[in-house]
Amino acid sequence: MNETILKAEGIIKSYQTDKKVKLEVLKSVSLQIEREKISVIIGASGAGKSTLLHILGTLDRPDGGKVFYNEQNIFSLSDDKLAKFRNKNIGFVFQFHHLLPEFTAVENVAIPKMIGGVSKNAALIKAEELLIAVGLEERINHKPAELSGGEQQRIAVARALANDPSIIFADEPTGNLDSANSKILHNILIDLRDKYGKTFVIVSHNKELVELADTVYEMKDGILNY
Repeated sequence: MNETILKAEGIIKSYQTDKKVKLEVLKSVSLQIEREKISVIIGASGAGKSTLLHILGTLDRPDGGKVFYNEQNIFSLSDDKLAKFRNKNIGFVFQFHHLLPEFTAVENVAIPKMIGGVSKNAALIKAEELLIAVGLEERINHKPAELSGGEQQRIAVARALANDPSIIFADEPTGNLDSANSKILHNILIDLRDKYGKTFVIVSHNKELVELADTVYEMKDGILNY
C-alpha cells in the first residue's frame, strides 16, 4: 500500500460575482494524494481545478473542509505558521514561469533558499545541482531573455525544488510549450519522481501528460471524480 501524503476532506469554496451572486466553485471535494506519484487533475475551464490546486497548495483557504499533510490539519495553523509550512514543504510551477529577468538561471533558482536563510554560496551550489538535474548545465549563467520558453519553464521547475519540498503543485506547466518542449518537461517530471521521490499534483489539459500520470482526477461543475 502506498503512503498518503495529502488528504482533503469536504473542501468547499465559493465566490461572489460582481452582481453579488454566490458562485459555488468547489462542492465538498475529497481526495487522497499518494507519496512519490504523479496525480493529474483534468476538466473544462471554469470547473474549479486551479481553485482546488491553490487550496491544496495553501495559497488560498477553503470556506469549509480540511486538508491534511502527513495527518496534520494545516488550515488550523495561523497565517504565519502556514506560510512557514508552505515555504518548507511545498513547491509551485505555474503556466507562466515568473522568472526575474535581471538574474541568471542559477540566481533565480537560488533565491528561495536565500529567502529561507541559506547563505548565497550554499544556495548557488544547490541551484547548480538542480539545473543539471533538469538538463540545463549549459545555461546556468544565462538570463531568462537568452533562453527558450521550454528552458525557462525547466528553470521554474528547478526553482520549485530549491527547498526540497515534499510535494510540488503545477498549474498547466506545459500550457505555453510546443509538443517537443512539453515532452522534455514530462520526462523531467518522471525523472524527478523516480530519482528524487517527488510527489506531483498537476492541473493539465495535455493528453500525453495524462497518459503518464499515476492517478487522474476529473473536475466537473465543482465535483471531483476518479
